[in-house]
Amino acid sequence: MTNEELMRRAITLAKQGSGFVDPNPLVGAVIARNGAILGEGYHAAYGQPHAERNALAACTESPAGADLFVTLEPCCHTGKQPPCTEAIIAAGIARVFVGSDDPNPLVSGKGIAQLEQAGITVVRGFLKEECDRLNRIFFHYITKRTPYVILKAAMTADGKTATRTGQSRWITGETARRHVHETRKRCAAVMVGIGTVLADDPSLNCRIEDPSQPVRIVCDSNLQLPLDCTLVKTAKEIPVWVACCHADKRRAAVLEEAGVRILEMPEKDGSVDLTVLMRFLGKEGIDSVLLEGGAALHEAALRAKIVQRVQVYIAPKIFGGISAKTAVGGLGVSQVEDAYKLTRPEITRYGEDVLLEFDVEGV
Repeated sequence: MTNEELMRRAITLAKQGSGFVDPNPLVGAVIARNGAILGEGYHAAYGQPHAERNALAACTESPAGADLFVTLEPCCHTGKQPPCTEAIIAAGIARVFVGSDDPNPLVSGKGIAQLEQAGITVVRGFLKEECDRLNRIFFHYITKRTPYVILKAAMTADGKTATRTGQSRWITGETARRHVHETRKRCAAVMVGIGTVLADDPSLNCRIEDPSQPVRIVCDSNLQLPLDCTLVKTAKEIPVWVACCHADKRRAAVLEEAGVRILEMPEKDGSVDLTVLMRFLGKEGIDSVLLEGGAALHEAALRAKIVQRVQVYIAPKIFGGISAKTAVGGLGVSQVEDAYKLTRPEITRYGEDVLLEFDVEGV
């Protein structure tokens, strides 16, 4: 195998930790000699051994003098696990190919420096762009201490998220919907507004094999969450947090008895202050939020500048209707130059549907 193929194998391995390592990064590692793999591993779950140690433990022969391909700079400090740099040095690895630099202040170049001081050759930035894509969430969270927020919407080719009568199931096909559940698995939380709960009674769970269930968050300023809705009924199985500004104490007590966690937040523009909520979630270890609507919450999130990425699934259908819903509500901007700017577009096809992904500029 070529060096590029070996690093791409490490990237593939890293993805297997998706949904289970939060708030740690996704990391994969491959140990090879002359292009032949001796051992490989990945970070499988928070608190468990890191990718490099798993790869060393899996080696079929001594790794002395071999190459290590790792998607992220090896750690050099003791946390839940001991430093990976110590294990790499002790194993006699000759060269380390590193994909991404680790922005964690506890590492941030120190891991590479330790390896080089031990006489190990380090190749930095190897397939960096591909490795960086693995950990958009981690890079944001470790530097900002707020969740990485993905705004997701499914719409028709004419931009409608429902028919004029409010029907929206299903706009996209099964393949696209499965990808949504894969994203739910990757994110620590999924968040909607109370309007979505009242209209759709969603479960907001991850419905694929080997799921990692996200915390389900509802922005509900006046605490209107129905006691008989699916979220409340399942709150003791999968966490449900409700962010509100005006909580009736008796109603809050009933919801808490059902397993719902009530988050009292300050108000801004008549709704939950999303900036404060994001800071709170960051402190709670929520490194990522999949924002699934509806239109009012999407607009508020963009206006509050908490959204880092936009995912738009487009189905080959047209609904029409001037009153049919769109993905972003509110008044909207008055001038073209005031638009929320999106950058770095990516296009992927899922069955007959197309997924457009963008970073939000300036956030």
